[in-house]
Amino acid sequence: MSSAKVRISLATREKLRSLTSETGQTMQAILDEAVEVYRRQLFLKRANDAFAALRNDPNAWKEEQEERVAWDINNY
Repeated sequence: MSSAKVRISLATREKLRSLTSETGQTMQAILDEAVEVYRRQLFLKRANDAFAALRNDPNAWKEEQEERVAWDINNY
């Protein structure tokens, strides 16, 4: 695994130090987990935004509803 340097603020570094003391995890492990959580949150936000856009487009929403009915019929 290669090592990369990332600049962080002093406040963030202190938060990381505190978290390492509280959890026993390394700073790298905490940052890895934080980035993964952020990636998932961003994915869900984008999915929610796309769904909201779909709901706000009457024609697209009608097509979506029709497709759901078609899938429900075919699954029985």
